Amino acid sequence: MRADKAKLDRAFSPKVLAIIGDSGFLQWTRTHSDFKGKLYSVHVNPKTIEQIEKLGIKNYRSVLEIPEPVDLAIVAVSRRVAYQVLEDCIKKDVAAAHFFTSGYAETGTEEGIRLEEELTRRAVEAGFHLIGPNCMGLYNPAVGLKQAMGQYSGSTGPVGFISQSGTHAINFSLDAHLQGVDLRKSVSFGNGRVLDSAEFLDYFGQDDSIRVIGMYLEGVRDGRRFLEVLRQVSARKPVIIWKGGRTAGGGRAIASHTGSLAVPYNVWVSAVRQAGGIPVLSMDELIDTIKALLYLKPVYGKRVVLAGGSGGQSVAITDAFTEAGLEVPPLSEESYREFAEFFSLIGGSYQNPIDTGNPNRAQMKRIMEIIERDTETDNIVMLMYTGGAGPPGIADQRDEEIRGIVEMRRRSPKPVLVTLSVPFLPRVVGEARTLVKKLQDGEVPAFTSLERGAIALRNAYDYYRFREAVGVA
Repeated sequence: MRADKAKLDRAFSPKVLAIIGDSGFLQWTRTHSDFKGKLYSVHVNPKTIEQIEKLGIKNYRSVLEIPEPVDLAIVAVSRRVAYQVLEDCIKKDVAAAHFFTSGYAETGTEEGIRLEEELTRRAVEAGFHLIGPNCMGLYNPAVGLKQAMGQYSGSTGPVGFISQSGTHAINFSLDAHLQGVDLRKSVSFGNGRVLDSAEFLDYFGQDDSIRVIGMYLEGVRDGRRFLEVLRQVSARKPVIIWKGGRTAGGGRAIASHTGSLAVPYNVWVSAVRQAGGIPVLSMDELIDTIKALLYLKPVYGKRVVLAGGSGGQSVAITDAFTEAGLEVPPLSEESYREFAEFFSLIGGSYQNPIDTGNPNRAQMKRIMEIIERDTETDNIVMLMYTGGAGPPGIADQRDEEIRGIVEMRRRSPKPVLVTLSVPFLPRVVGEARTLVKKLQDGEVPAFTSLERGAIALRNAYDYYRFREAVGVA
């Protein structure tokens, strides 16, 4: 079913939210304790009603009794009464309903499949926007609409996330937030029988407040429709897709999770790339690629200059970026002449990568100016140290170095990114998070390993190459 944008607008930013049948320790009611609109309960158990009303929430015995239009209903009832709840939502003209209710086709049972077919048939017949079943629904931090209690509210960002998995939707919102990437809207759509991934991708593609879209998918119901929408949206904004069920075992797992059918992974990757999507292999790669596409200037070349490391790190970072399909070429003769004027070769080297060693770290401003002007490279990658790693005195120079990198990013047409050397110690992880925030506040993406930075840069390059191929500036 094709989605009605106006109804989805109401559902994602509801002024009136109804929670129907929330008896599981009042999970959904408590999750929406800071919802900014009007919150109603629909429940029939007297004991639960008493608990609900103690929270200051008005309860009705049917959604039909709510005295005003309902923008979104969260349906948390058993599957045996879900059909009747759907009928009431249709009569009430609720804009959309998120069916948390599970036990349908994902069970593989005849009864589950039959009940899902009945629910789907009625919703499609009525043109009703049913999200799910078997899902965690919608998240919009701006209005306090959540999928779980631990999610943040208030602050928003430029990212949309579409997920078949509720757990991945929740974890993405939390992990990305810790890495300085906030969501505008997110949906967990589960079995996706009425509104599938293509409908939400089309909707997010039309939302100008969303600059980058991430997805976790296990399968699509209409491959032709999905790829058509993906091609249209990718020409306007990046779409990064993490596919579950890449292996035979994973394919069996998704059948019992959302009832999706697996497709050969090489076929999937080829089709997604041709349509302009960016396939990734993990949550980490998904978040890293989003960061690269949010903060980097357009990436049109594969040549990289690497600076700021020590001897061993210079070798490792060269391997990481080369193995990601990028190039680490010699610098221009002009750059080498400038380096020769001041650079100490004791414990350092100004070949690419540039091993500054301790004697040259005081000259980082001059080093950055040279690599910024270099004509043989397209991208600038700086290596920074945390938690006592690196040469002596590095901690005292770090803030000045961050300011220099941010200024270089503002001046230079070249994409600039940072990789961090992070020993896994609690205090160091906290320090790394602070550095990441400072850099990304200056629109410089920062990555917690060489390999993660390399793969993110390569994915960004692949996206901009697609845009050039289809004639989009």
